[in-house]
Amino acid sequence: MGLNLEDKKAVVAEVAAEVAKAQTIVLAEYRGIQVSQLTQLRANARKSGVYLRVLKNTLVRRAVQGTSFEGLAEHMSGPIIYSISEDAVAAAKVLNDFAKANDKLVLTAGCYDGNVLDKAGVQALASIPSREELLARLLGVMQAPVSGFARALAALAAQKGETESV
Repeated sequence: MGLNLEDKKAVVAEVAAEVAKAQTIVLAEYRGIQVSQLTQLRANARKSGVYLRVLKNTLVRRAVQGTSFEGLAEHMSGPIIYSISEDAVAAAKVLNDFAKANDKLVLTAGCYDGNVLDKAGVQALASIPSREELLARLLGVMQAPVSGFARALAALAAQKGETESV
């Protein structure tokens, strides 16, 4: 049974709210994927903070109208699963990682920073480390000189203690 007008308006409003705070939207075709695999994909998306839904293309076209994601409208045909995220790479990473293990999920297009991406562009975006990974690397780089200095002081103190006991 189809959605009535009020339900359609609610879906458009919900998607428009997600799109308003999103940095990235990725589209993928999901023909032939088993329900258990889709459930796993949804669980991975939830863990990554990604809004992942199978939606009517016409409703999503209305939701993205007038936004920087409007260019994706021409790619919205067929059975599409929509991945929307506030994190620039999370939406692409979730679908790309799943597509590597499951050949039935086919990345079709994406949009980041107002630029429509093809499949290769989405894969390139997915290969960028996440914000958390980059922050962890930065923290490691910042801690390295301090921890090296602390080790040098400890070694110096240990060496001084050995010479005093002799």
